[in-house]
Amino acid sequence: MRPNPVVKAAMIALASFISLLFVFPYLWMIAASFRDTEAILTAPLRLWPESFSLKAYRDILVLSGEPLSTYLINSLLITGASTVFTVLTSLMGAYALTRAPHLPGFGLLRVGFLLVIMYPYMLLVLPVYLVMFQLGLLGTTIGIILFLSVGPIQFFLFEQFFKSIPREVIEAARMDNASEMKILMRIVAPMSMPVVMTVILITVLLNWAQWFPVLVISRSTDTYTLPVALLSLNSELGVNFQGIMALATLTTLPVIIVYLLTQRRVMEGMISGAVKG
Repeated sequence: MRPNPVVKAAMIALASFISLLFVFPYLWMIAASFRDTEAILTAPLRLWPESFSLKAYRDILVLSGEPLSTYLINSLLITGASTVFTVLTSLMGAYALTRAPHLPGFGLLRVGFLLVIMYPYMLLVLPVYLVMFQLGLLGTTIGIILFLSVGPIQFFLFEQFFKSIPREVIEAARMDNASEMKILMRIVAPMSMPVVMTVILITVLLNWAQWFPVLVISRSTDTYTLPVALLSLNSELGVNFQGIMALATLTTLPVIIVYLLTQRRVMEGMISGAVKG
């Protein structure tokens, strides 16, 4: 049965309108970064600048005494390292739990991981701060990386996918005297590549935008990332909307591009990790 053309046109129009609502703020942000503050205030909804100006981008080359490249390098380093740690810990932890359900406390541990997903993120900052203080990791890049390297959502995706792997595959490898680490790295991990790619992308998108943990653990501007630099820019320049929009564009544009290029793989991996069998 063919869909009604009127209904189909209405659905397309509705989807286009909703998409426009989400895209418009980003288009406005990019356009505002090329306008001066006075023009933004007098004609706030205008998308096409009266005249293009790169002054805002020149103004943000140095922020809080640090070059913009410092914040960019910190963002790349922290996001990259925390993503690697998150993938490894989630991969190994989920495999251990799915292959040892008979161990005492297995159910309680699994419930604990699920509770962390529902637990308000901000409430975890204080206990983590105290742990970092005891370890002497406050104000260090390593401390920030460790804080961002725990991924309950990523763990859940791996766990759900591992449940769909037939036990016969694992048992056959064990009969060949393969160790658990060898089974994980040479059999399970290659089979899990769609979920691995999804976990990598989700972690990159989440950790790139993190600002509160970085702000709490950092003690100086030399460990700030781009989102934290954006926050400091707001206090530095007050109502200089042009500068704020310029740095916001530089901060969000890489994430938008990465997601647009990889959104299909993200959805495939989410389905693989969420559906058993």
